[in-house]
Amino acid sequence: MNDFRLPIGEWVANGVDWIVTNWAGFFRFLRELLADMYNAVDWVFTTPPPLAVIAAIVILALLARGWRFALGALVGLFVILGVNQWNHAMDTLSLVIVAAAIAIVIAIPLGIAAAKSNVVSSIVRPVLDFLQTMPAFVYLIPALLLFRLGAAPGIVATIIFAIAPGVRLTELGIRGVDRETVEAGASFGATPGRILRQIQLPLALPSIMAGINQVIMLSLSMVVIAGLVGAGGLGDQVIQAMTRLDVKLGAEAGLSVVILAMLLDRFTGSFGLRKGLFAKLRTPKPRA
Repeated sequence: MNDFRLPIGEWVANGVDWIVTNWAGFFRFLRELLADMYNAVDWVFTTPPPLAVIAAIVILALLARGWRFALGALVGLFVILGVNQWNHAMDTLSLVIVAAAIAIVIAIPLGIAAAKSNVVSSIVRPVLDFLQTMPAFVYLIPALLLFRLGAAPGIVATIIFAIAPGVRLTELGIRGVDRETVEAGASFGATPGRILRQIQLPLALPSIMAGINQVIMLSLSMVVIAGLVGAGGLGDQVIQAMTRLDVKLGAEAGLSVVILAMLLDRFTGSFGLRKGLFAKLRTPKPRA
């Protein structure tokens, strides 16, 4: 009895080996695509002078939530610049933007499908439970085999880790729409697609935006793990601080991560507010 062992690890290893052998070309293409996306976004943030990027972000903060948030963003970004972590912070921000954008593009349609079909929901839910409970470090092993070192495995691991709340909160928001409102739309002859676009999605928007916010926050929480696979950025700085017991570097990199997290959280949260210039721009003017 003591010699009995389920060969689950061997099955997974054989499956990964088969994928590496037979799908090498596809994953090479995907690796290059993710790397190109990351490099393009990183170029936007690192090519202009830091003061120009800071000015653009402060203007967006002013539009999003007003002068207090703009002032806080200005101070936080100058702190990152002052501790000489600007380029690393922009690398991390680029990785988070790419990974979160891909995760959101996957999560929202999947959440809509799960809300529309109990069969899809029953299949998706245990998969999301598995993704959320599996230690994130485990994702890095097949990611490294398939994508090698660099930004690509970090992006893939981040997508897998962060996608669950986007799916769950999208499904929850659409299922939470009042059934009578949906039936009223159908009674006026609206098609299911029109009901989704004009009734369910607008009413579920607060829940969907909360899911997007969580996707972005979880993506940022993966920066250290992404640093382990050569993605660079602040995660690499934190790892260097840990290996060298460098308290100074660890404090500077950690503070930069906190500042980025606060900025991203406030920006995504601003879309659910009914104040600020963003809200005024989104609010339709009443017809005469």
